[in-house]
Amino acid sequence: MLGLTDIKNGKKIVWDGQPYVVLEYQHSKTGRAGAVMRTKLRNLLTGATIEYTFQDKDKFEEAEVTKSSAQFLYPEGDEYHFMDSESYEQFAIPAGTLGDATKYLIEGTEVTVLNYAGRAINVELPVKMEFEVKEAPPGIKGDTASGGDKVVVLENGLTVTVPLFINAGDRLIVNTEKGTYVSRA
Repeated sequence: MLGLTDIKNGKKIVWDGQPYVVLEYQHSKTGRAGAVMRTKLRNLLTGATIEYTFQDKDKFEEAEVTKSSAQFLYPEGDEYHFMDSESYEQFAIPAGTLGDATKYLIEGTEVTVLNYAGRAINVELPVKMEFEVKEAPPGIKGDTASGGDKVVVLENGLTVTVPLFINAGDRLIVNTEKGTYVSRA
């Protein structure tokens, strides 16, 4: 059993019979009261985010989440279909569970699948992914001493703010955690 001091960002725990991942935590101790840990948790099965304050006496267990690799195949309705890289079995994960990851999924994308109790529950994307620029307004000549930025549309429909020298057809590296431009590929 885990206690209050075991809560860290990224820790996967079972709370109220559901697997959660800790997104944020803040330790607090006030006067005569015991220590508390304010947390923001994301349910790994539903994708819902909750805020919960753990008391010093609360105990929980670590979620046994395994990882495997898979390839994204296609979206269909409200589900996203994947193929396991080792067994070649196909499975689907609801879009609501995947959350923002759906913005970055392109056919053939390699992902890490999180498995809990024998079933695929979510995916982890690579931190940096490469995309092609589909639409880019022309760079405006003039005062570029401040750097200058413009918004472009990527092949997956995502809009990203980039430097003025980026053109349609360029390949970019995008940070999937922040949704920001990193560099040219």
